[in-house]
Amino acid sequence: MIVLGIDPGTRKLGWGVVTRVGSRLRHSAHGVIETNSDEPLAARLADIERELSIVIERYRPNVGSVETLFFHKDVQAASKLGHARGVVLLCLARAGIEVAEYAPARVKRTVAGGGQADKRQVGMLVRATLGLDELPPADASDALALAITHLRAAPLARAVLEAKLAGRLVGRASGRAGGRFQRR
Repeated sequence: MIVLGIDPGTRKLGWGVVTRVGSRLRHSAHGVIETNSDEPLAARLADIERELSIVIERYRPNVGSVETLFFHKDVQAASKLGHARGVVLLCLARAGIEVAEYAPARVKRTVAGGGQADKRQVGMLVRATLGLDELPPADASDALALAITHLRAAPLARAVLEAKLAGRLVGRASGRAGGRFQRR
């Protein structure tokens, strides 16, 4: 499975490709799409679409793992982030790629063991997990963390879904830890 993690932004959009080979996670590539903040927002979004489409074409991921929107005190910044996410989702949809979305705290818990980890801690753990020689730029590191999160979360989610479909589990899935299931 090839996962493209994407950390949306209108000035800097981080991306990272991680592949699962057996039970091992392997780094394929990462980078940051930087736009000129002096350009109008529409031009920056077009740049993001063009550059991200190249990444998708080159690495042909099975899944795109994208950070969800989160509450932001600055409405203007949240709006711009939403525009960048829209471009990301459009690029993935056009390429026929499944989209998985994860909250920032979930990514931090998965990679660093706690939802309050700072960017440097996440970056260091991404580096260690993937055996990278250098610490990736913060935006690329966050994108790699999103890919790792999906690769770690997807097998569990798939197993629960398969068990439910097979009738082995009854109850409700809450979408978060602590959902109640009972074996038949």
